[in-house]
Amino acid sequence: MSMLQAPTLVLNRAWVPIRTTPVREALCLLVKGSARAVRPDTYETHDFDSWAALRAEEGHPHVKTVRLTILVPEVIVLTKYDRMPDGGVVFSRRNIFKRDRFTCQYCGARPGTEELTIDHVLPRAQGGVSEWTNCVLACVACNARKANRTPRQAGMTLARAPVKPAWKPVFTMRLGVLPQSWKDFLADAYWNVPLQE
Repeated sequence: MSMLQAPTLVLNRAWVPIRTTPVREALCLLVKGSARAVRPDTYETHDFDSWAALRAEEGHPHVKTVRLTILVPEVIVLTKYDRMPDGGVVFSRRNIFKRDRFTCQYCGARPGTEELTIDHVLPRAQGGVSEWTNCVLACVACNARKANRTPRQAGMTLARAPVKPAWKPVFTMRLGVLPQSWKDFLADAYWNVPLQE
């Protein structure tokens, strides 16, 4: 992967993580003044000129232009955007596969993506809709056996009821593989502190 395609963590104006963006886009936001780069060791923020003036240290990722060697910003904070992410997971084929762990929800088989289909628990022929709580993965054989019936009508049992995932969609990487500079903003310990009454 090109260094310009590597992910940069984006914080809103309140320093809450809202998404990631490629380094190329992060640098564009810095140039436009829409964001400031966060220095990971001190949490100082820098506009593009002061960020570009920082000396690239040995071992730190950087990009080179004709005249400059610029440190790759690992974290940026937006200067005007203060909304919170909606936290919703997009309903998509890919996310259903992830939620159901590439496993048939009727027989438990893991045959591979080519042999898995999306099944409507309440069939569309009976008024079922395409949504998180009505769609599951099914192998081709189980889907054919169930046909246009409910699991009860077909004498089949779901491994677990379909639910909307509670993932934070932007941050699907394990904390162990995140850049160190992101961990303070994404660690469970940081966000799951009990509130005082």
